Amino acid sequence: MLSKKLVPYLFVALLFALARPASAALTIEITEGVAGALPIAVVPFDTSKVSVKFPVDLAEIVTNDLNRSGVLKVMDPDDNPESPHYSNQVQYSRWRNAGQDYLVVGRVFEQSAGLYTIEFQLLDVLKQKQLLGRRMSAKKRNLRSRAHQISDFIYEQITGTRGAFDTRIAYVRHQQDAARKYVLQVADTDGFNAQTVLESDEPIMSPSWSPDGKSLAYVSFENKRPEIYIQHLATARRTKMSGFAGLNSAPSWSPDGKFLALVLSKDGSPDIYTLNTSSKRLKRLTQHRSIDTEPVWSADGKSIIFTSDRSGSPQLYEVGVDGGSPRRITFEGRYNSAASLSPDGRYISMVHGDRGQYKIAQLDRETGNLIVLTDGALDESPSFSPNGKMLLYASTVSNNGLLFAVAIEGRAKHKLSDQEGDIREPVWGPFESK
Repeated sequence: MLSKKLVPYLFVALLFALARPASAALTIEITEGVAGALPIAVVPFDTSKVSVKFPVDLAEIVTNDLNRSGVLKVMDPDDNPESPHYSNQVQYSRWRNAGQDYLVVGRVFEQSAGLYTIEFQLLDVLKQKQLLGRRMSAKKRNLRSRAHQISDFIYEQITGTRGAFDTRIAYVRHQQDAARKYVLQVADTDGFNAQTVLESDEPIMSPSWSPDGKSLAYVSFENKRPEIYIQHLATARRTKMSGFAGLNSAPSWSPDGKFLALVLSKDGSPDIYTLNTSSKRLKRLTQHRSIDTEPVWSADGKSIIFTSDRSGSPQLYEVGVDGGSPRRITFEGRYNSAASLSPDGRYISMVHGDRGQYKIAQLDRETGNLIVLTDGALDESPSFSPNGKMLLYASTVSNNGLLFAVAIEGRAKHKLSDQEGDIREPVWGPFESK
């Protein structure tokens, strides 16, 4: 990604400033709610059939997920008029009088030590009927994942769109007072269950998820120069994909997982190339004296959108994977960079600069309309959720890098942060096959 704070056109060297601290756990803070969201109540799940203290609060996780969606607003549990755990215990009139459209009830049973059965029901308060009911087994280690899956089921039942709460995010952290200063991590979408992929004394940047969610491509300076690696998450096996003289940066996976788009300067100025991940065969797509960087693939894999200053300031361009002349696609404002495409290919999010401030904006490719989604002064690195309904991004606040997410519908915004420092270059992972 390009640096927004120092020199708008220069990239890689300035990226050192963008990979900042990290501590153990992220926390979520809902910073902006949304008017008009559908009211829903989530009753605390019954855990009375569990012999020891149940390790997580399922209802709290589901509540936080749904509140982040921008289209649902969960009732404060302190205001619940009753505490049913089965649909036949519900007095619908009480929930209707409390202004709720939907109600979630649930319970947990212990099968054996560390093995549980979770049941939940989604109820339509106005129609007084069950919309959804599920039973699932869960081990202690995957209870949070089961809660996110419950949120996904509820979200899809109400909205008709697949939920993306049970997916993962990746980001770069930098710990200034530690032996290993740069850390690449993967976590749940709410910041929990963070796992370290790589630690290094040298900068790590530009993480990119493979389409199957099993690997990450990234840039590492561990050998005192930028090189691109692919790392398999389950095995930690990794392969160096590009280590040419000069710049090797900004890897981006093709939709079929067979290619990387990347930036190389081995032939002169930084240009866009594609690399076959099996044969390592390269193909050069751009050739210009300007800086071409930050490639991302179109949804159909037939073209690549990238940032270039060939018009005098950073703008987004598109070039076919078979080559040809790049076509400029952004014209509003003097600074547009760091594209992320929605899964359906209709929308492009980007960093949009205006009068010294850099916010996340979204371009509708069908209508040409561009709208600003965020209100920070230094927002960067937008990344669509796999269902296209939320955007993850980083922002500088009081010289600290924090992660935020904003709902495309309703504009609800939340912050993922920790108390010890900055987090940068977030990227939202894909739906994974179960």
